[in-house]
Amino acid sequence: MSVLYGIAAATASFLLTVLLAALLRGPALRLGLVDRRRQRPVPLVGGVAVALVTGLVAWAGDRSGVVPLGASTGRLLVAAAAVGALGLAADVWRLRRRWLLAGTAVAAACVVPYGETGPVAGALAVGWIALFTAAFRGLDHADGVAGTVGVVTAFGVGACAAVELMDGPAVLLLALAAALAGFLLHNRHPARIALGACGSLFTGFLLAGVAVFTRAGYEPGGGVGVLFALTAVAVADAVLVLLSRRLAGRSPLRGGPDHLAHRLRRLGLTAQGAVVVLGGAAFCAVLVGVLAHTGRVGGPAVWWVAGGALAGVLGLLRVRVYGPRRAAVARAPVVRGPVVRAPGVRAPVHRPREESQAPRGATGTPDTASFRGAIFPVRQARGSENEQVRAPLRVRNG
Repeated sequence: MSVLYGIAAATASFLLTVLLAALLRGPALRLGLVDRRRQRPVPLVGGVAVALVTGLVAWAGDRSGVVPLGASTGRLLVAAAAVGALGLAADVWRLRRRWLLAGTAVAAACVVPYGETGPVAGALAVGWIALFTAAFRGLDHADGVAGTVGVVTAFGVGACAAVELMDGPAVLLLALAAALAGFLLHNRHPARIALGACGSLFTGFLLAGVAVFTRAGYEPGGGVGVLFALTAVAVADAVLVLLSRRLAGRSPLRGGPDHLAHRLRRLGLTAQGAVVVLGGAAFCAVLVGVLAHTGRVGGPAVWWVAGGALAGVLGLLRVRVYGPRRAAVARAPVVRGPVVRAPGVRAPVHRPREESQAPRGATGTPDTASFRGAIFPVRQARGSENEQVRAPLRVRNG
């Protein structure tokens, strides 16, 4: 691969993504294709820009003959585009996650090199690609996290591909890393655009697919360790979320503020600080994976990565993120009298409403004053203010 072409491809990917993401933001807002983060509407079309630019730059290199993708890499790019289109459909029509997982598994089954991996290892590779793609999608829950981890991972996996003299996958991930860097200009806190399911599934599928290509033909045990090191942050986030929801008795498919970045924010870090911590962790793990792939370090280094990820998961698992439901408190019924009466006791006689009302200006009986004051903390109206108090309260759901 020509160094000059690599620089040109990275520069073009960066600039085109910055421009295209800015152009797509307005139509996404008008169409309502947004997610809400702290009551801010964030368009979900950043992934469309990343996928289009990455595919365009890789196609240009292949058509020009400078860096041919090859048959296997071409199939991988087409399958990633199909998975990204499925993610875009999920952003628009809110498809169920099981359909996304099934579609990703079918696409992975079409690109795994069974001739080099064997049928058993190939089937395991299909499952791993599908699961990692879903795990990487979970990183797109906070500003800057998915883009930062994606850039670091793309550079690491691309370096492994370059070591194996796989120019097609290497230039493909170089274009992806540059596109994600351009996307980060719009996604840093406070984010003006997000990857969405389209971009996160496309990115995760490409990263996992090229990682499998680079480890095809190696010993399976060492391959598992290298793949884990290259993708440790996304895997740790998925394990933390599933384990915490299981322990809390929640559905694993039910969303919540229980990811890595959410828990780091609970510990007092800022949004930018959480991105720096997760990006640094991804860099350390990816560096170990690259060194293990090239034979510079042995298997124990990968075990250090696994131990660090396990310690992080267990430590952040102690951070409390699930609180009581506000709706249950707001809808608490008002107890107006005893529900169970002893036999033989006469029921209290209810007087007409006009006779039981308190004098004008009173805040209620002593038994209910504190409760009503907590639910309706407003000053009781007098005189001409009564009409305003009786008027219905309109709350705009924003």
